[in-house]
Amino acid sequence: MRLKSCCVYSVAVVCILLLIGGIAMVLSQVFQKLINSRVKQEIVLVNGTEAFSVWQNPPPPVYMQFYFFNLTNHAEVLDGAKPSVVQIGPYTYREYRSMEEVKVLENGTKVAAINPKTYVFVPNMSRGSEDDLVRTANIPAVTVMEKFQDHPLIGRLIADLMRSMSVGVFGTFRVGDLLWGYEDPLLKALKIFVPLDDHFGLFYKRNGTSDGDYEFLTGTQNYFDFARIDKWNGQSSLNWWSTDYCNMINGTDGASFHPIITKTEKLYMFSTDLCRSLYAVYESDVSVRGLPGFRFVPPREVFANITINPDNAGFCVTNDTCVGSGLLNISVCKEGAPIIMSSPHFYQADDKYIQDVYGMNPRKEEHETAIDINPLTGLLLQAAKRLQVNVFLQQISAFSQTEKIRTLVYPVMYINESVVIDEESAEKLQVVVTKANVVINIPFIVIGVGILLGVAFIVLICHQKGQESSAAERQPLLAS
Repeated sequence: MRLKSCCVYSVAVVCILLLIGGIAMVLSQVFQKLINSRVKQEIVLVNGTEAFSVWQNPPPPVYMQFYFFNLTNHAEVLDGAKPSVVQIGPYTYREYRSMEEVKVLENGTKVAAINPKTYVFVPNMSRGSEDDLVRTANIPAVTVMEKFQDHPLIGRLIADLMRSMSVGVFGTFRVGDLLWGYEDPLLKALKIFVPLDDHFGLFYKRNGTSDGDYEFLTGTQNYFDFARIDKWNGQSSLNWWSTDYCNMINGTDGASFHPIITKTEKLYMFSTDLCRSLYAVYESDVSVRGLPGFRFVPPREVFANITINPDNAGFCVTNDTCVGSGLLNISVCKEGAPIIMSSPHFYQADDKYIQDVYGMNPRKEEHETAIDINPLTGLLLQAAKRLQVNVFLQQISAFSQTEKIRTLVYPVMYINESVVIDEESAEKLQVVVTKANVVINIPFIVIGVGILLGVAFIVLICHQKGQESSAAERQPLLAS
């Protein structure tokens, strides 16, 4: 009987120890810290690691989709009417973007690389061909007019030349030419007098080429620095904007992020398309191919005007380059071309820009830039970078072609650069996530075992009491 009681109370002692130990492990997060420490050690840009392989040759396919806005009332617009546009596309390209010329620097704390991107047309994912025609703003002509607006005499001569060549504010172009480049007749004529490139394309010289020389931090000294850009084209900051804050090169290139991501942090990225750094904030939990993720999106404040976000004051280099919320004038980094960037259909921009053009229909689900990241590893699960290219149009006295035109930001096209994790990568990541979940939940398993032992202890005590009472009931009421 004594042995049985000893066993029962041993169960109680083990139960209490397991509960105390389990709760202590939960409060100290010992296994969470163990997992985090292991992940920090393994996710570094060091040759031979899985993270380095994914960074150098991203396995998931990346697609670039181009949508154009076809102008349907160009004659009326030249007479002062609102533009009316119809969206056409997408024209879809597979994007190949491996890191090349990789060199290890400064004892493995940095790596240098270039990131050439090659685009291959995918007909079965497109609506139309590269031979489709689109009527839109004649960007070379508009750029020339902007450049010579303060030189009336030269401007009038160029205006006469444009009329003789039947070159106007708007033109009709092949989609393939508008993207990858064509010989522009106006630029060719002016090349005789001014040294310039007589070819133009929205992605001219950007197929099969790199957007600059990068130096990345490897994350070996601090996991927050994984794949963070330290220098671009040999510089640690930009020189286009008017404040140090706006000239900062912050974050990664948007294709990689550090591990152990929290919901409260800002994810910084540097975009050569925008000539600036920007950040994204947590929006919601998501699941992609069964993998847990955090969705991060750029908040409205990133492209807000200076009255809403004073930090953006540096993007107004001059009064002429200041624009409303939701837009960014990048003419300073595009050789003076009056290019203004925004989200597609002026999503999150001032309502004025939407109302200035018939055919704008901004929608969050179609036009917002979003990044879905696995918080443990920092790997991209899904992403969509959406940007719109616009041209600033206004009346220029030296050019009669513009004498009735409205002052407006005219939408030319927008891109949707997207990626979804492939099945093979998802399976590998699922194994990592499952193992991590098992380890992290060990304290709860210990607590569960403790609770089961507690239940067993109560059952044993009740059973023992029952046996004692039964023995007492079997005794006679009166001794003989």
